[in-house]
Amino acid sequence: MSSSSLALVNLRAVVILIVLAFHSVLPYLAFLPPTPYPFDQAPYLWLAFPIIDSQRWFGFDLFCAWQDVGLMSLMFFLSGLFVPSSLAGKGSRKFLSDRLLRIGLPMALAVIFLSPLAYYAAYRTTAIDPGLGAFWQSWLVLPFWPCGPQWFLGQLIAFTILAAVAHRFKPGWNLRLVRLVAFADDNPVRFVAGLATISAVVYIPLTLAYSPFAWVNIGPMAFQPSRPLHYLVYFLAGVALGAHGLDRGLLRCDGILARRWVACLAAAFAGFLLWAAATSATLPDWDNAPVVAKLAAGAGFAVACATSCLCSLAICLRFSHWRAWAFDSLSSNAYRIYLIHYVFAVWLQYALLGIGLFAIGKAVIVFCGTLIASWSSAAAIGGALPVLRPRQTIREARGA
Repeated sequence: MSSSSLALVNLRAVVILIVLAFHSVLPYLAFLPPTPYPFDQAPYLWLAFPIIDSQRWFGFDLFCAWQDVGLMSLMFFLSGLFVPSSLAGKGSRKFLSDRLLRIGLPMALAVIFLSPLAYYAAYRTTAIDPGLGAFWQSWLVLPFWPCGPQWFLGQLIAFTILAAVAHRFKPGWNLRLVRLVAFADDNPVRFVAGLATISAVVYIPLTLAYSPFAWVNIGPMAFQPSRPLHYLVYFLAGVALGAHGLDRGLLRCDGILARRWVACLAAAFAGFLLWAAATSATLPDWDNAPVVAKLAAGAGFAVACATSCLCSLAICLRFSHWRAWAFDSLSSNAYRIYLIHYVFAVWLQYALLGIGLFAIGKAVIVFCGTLIASWSSAAAIGGALPVLRPRQTIREARGA
């Protein structure tokens, strides 16, 4: 594997660690109300915060706000990077069938079985009858089927279908995207500016129409109506760079992006501050906030996402182009960890509710416990179902 490919594999491992950390600290955010959200009352905010603990730390609010801005955009970007090589090697039909089998089927099983198991802990925090039968009755009368973190996989499948259809009926479509990134080969500023501009064009109108905080649940699918096109932009940006070459331009380990990682970090921090300052003016009441503040918040989000994504790439390309067993294992098991980790995180948070430990201590316990339980379970599942041969593990896992 090339240095750039190794760096991207390691970045995948880092991303799954951040996902686990994000979900581990949610009960300890300072802005949450003193009591849990009712299970049977709209807008069903327990979907985002299944457990609410009395212990809080404002540092977790800052961490989660930053990750909410940049993490999911980065995940869609990474998902698009390896699409061109997979499409070229398999063709659209084989590519799509493999992705539906590898992503769609496990996602469906996780939504059907693991989501109720995870949210049963949330139900018990407010239920008069905490029994399993009462929970199941309450679950079935919900106007949707909660999917939890698997919403990401649902949108990824939609983008995958679009890519396969485009490859089938519009051969060379991804090469046309290459022209859009070629001009930024050695100029990260141009890439960030272009990415932020396109993102703002598709994001701001939707956020004005729906607000940046709204969620829509339809059956077993969930999404933020302000963000699908934004995420599609990042997925296509990954496709464009992947078609351009994983060892060329911005993705070179000895390229200008890796060398300017300090500047990228500073830009990401500035972008986050820009978004936070503009968003703070809209938080009390988005609907009645001035239009100028809404526009500034939307533009700040686009800038913060672009700079955060580029910062992650720069640091990874600069420092993580090496092999380590732990990162190889995390990367190859990242998808399975993502599927199953939420059950462990929520139930560990529930178990710690009555313990008089400060927020940071609880969050560390939840993170470590979730990491160990989900990682070992994912590795066991991978060993029991050896879909990938040993030599293919890293190469195929990064393309999943």
